[in-house]
Amino acid sequence: MASTTGFKVRLKDLRIAPRKVRLVANLIKGMQVNEALAQLTVVTSRPADPIIKLLRSAIANAKSAGASIDNLVVKEVLVDQGTLLKRYLPRAQGRATPIHKRFSHVTLVVAESASSKAVRFDLAKAEKKPRKEAKPQKAKAKTSETKAQAKAKGGTERPGFFKKVFRRKAI
Repeated sequence: MASTTGFKVRLKDLRIAPRKVRLVANLIKGMQVNEALAQLTVVTSRPADPIIKLLRSAIANAKSAGASIDNLVVKEVLVDQGTLLKRYLPRAQGRATPIHKRFSHVTLVVAESASSKAVRFDLAKAEKKPRKEAKPQKAKAKTSETKAQAKAKGGTERPGFFKKVFRRKAI
């Protein structure tokens, strides 16, 4: 799908309303690809995950076409309304309230920019380091003898937090 304008990817029939998807999509317009991915990974909104997949697909398309990933910029993100499911909710006195379940079509265009900015984020997967050998753990568990020894020395055993909270009021 390489063209003079860039690499275009589409996601059709996303089951999230376009208004909600546009809020997330407008965050990454004009950003470098690495920065846009970093921004989307921080966003907790539900449309962020499908847009991350879409952006990664665009990056893969550009990479296979031989484009430099460091120079890629999100040129435009279009969110259009898709199909509309019409449902009805029963209300009082035999009436029905219409419910519109909206779908979205997302189009993302990634293009190479002439001016390359310094890369702020590097989201390459970190190499796995070999695990260190597990150290033997010291035995920290108290035995009943140590509690008895503490009582013999004059120390009193303090009741735990839960004993204080759940003790009977009558006592």
